[in-house]
Amino acid sequence: MNFNLSEEHQMIQQAAKDFAEQELKAGVIERDEKAEFPYDAVKKMGELGFMGMMIPESYGGAGLDCLAYTLVLEEIAKIDASAAVIMSAHNSLVCYGLYEFGTENQKQQFLRPLASGQKLGAFALSEPEAGSDATSQHTHALDMGDHYLLNGTKNWITNGGNADFYLVIAQTDISKGHKGINAFIVEKGTAGFEIGPKENKLGIRSSDTHSLLFTDVKVPKENRIGADGFGFKCAMQTLDGGRIGIAAQALGIAAGAYDLALAYSKARKTFGKPISEHQAIQFKLADMEVEIEAARLLTRKAAWLKDSHQPYSKEAAMAKLFASEVAMKTTIEAIQVHGGYGYVKEYHVERLMRDAKITQIYEGTSEIQRLVIAREILRA
Repeated sequence: MNFNLSEEHQMIQQAAKDFAEQELKAGVIERDEKAEFPYDAVKKMGELGFMGMMIPESYGGAGLDCLAYTLVLEEIAKIDASAAVIMSAHNSLVCYGLYEFGTENQKQQFLRPLASGQKLGAFALSEPEAGSDATSQHTHALDMGDHYLLNGTKNWITNGGNADFYLVIAQTDISKGHKGINAFIVEKGTAGFEIGPKENKLGIRSSDTHSLLFTDVKVPKENRIGADGFGFKCAMQTLDGGRIGIAAQALGIAAGAYDLALAYSKARKTFGKPISEHQAIQFKLADMEVEIEAARLLTRKAAWLKDSHQPYSKEAAMAKLFASEVAMKTTIEAIQVHGGYGYVKEYHVERLMRDAKITQIYEGTSEIQRLVIAREILRA
């Protein structure tokens, strides 16, 4: 097994690193404080091909693989986790769902502008009572013949305020259970579709998170994804790929915190020598490095399996579970290495800690990942 990145992958990784350093870093603290969406950066990510990475060029994408996608997400999340989650939700959930399951007309009308970065997408599954449980949807779509009437509320929707197209999961026939669930494409501005207030979050503050409200929203029949009742399968397969994206984000947050802690430990002196020469600090740095590398290997294996068209549900959940826990642990330790300086915004690590927490929650909590993993190993 070759663990070395190809020349192409190294170039993609370097391009993402340069973009993060040159375009994202300068204003990241201010955007976090103001909860300001990075409009210019998202536009530039589209120009670089980062908003349709795994979509073929024939549909406006970059035509790259999942491994390349994780490399880019990691580099961006090192600097700005908010930009990373904007990109991840757009790529992993919306573009992927449309490409894998959409009709040719849906791909031409919706996927092409999304993959090229001209439009932004959002995935609407979570609800106030059901969370991310796709089998307990209260949002309902009534079949009216040539269209559906959509009613209900979604919450915690990434890109909720700035998206142009939304993939919405809704119940159409509760008597059929998960076979009565569908996925729909809803366009911003459709009558009856309202965007709720922006959430004031602990972390990833410059990504916009909103509730969505649907009141008799008319959705054309041709905007349904797949056959009637396909929505549950669409959501589950989409979330599998989404977990790889979250793992890459968590990995990037952890690696970014580690880089800062390492650099600070070499510059900060106590008792006449850099603190990196103290054994207590060396142990922290060593543990960080080991766990980050393990998370990186899990993430890249899941991406490799996806690229190889092999089952990857268990591996994606493992990567997401482990990388998110490493992100939380590493950012806390990075603050400890910085001492009092780690507690102030100027040194970035306190923001990375706040950003890390959400990786243990979205795309399913750590407990849900353990259930996914257990289900797969007991099925074997």
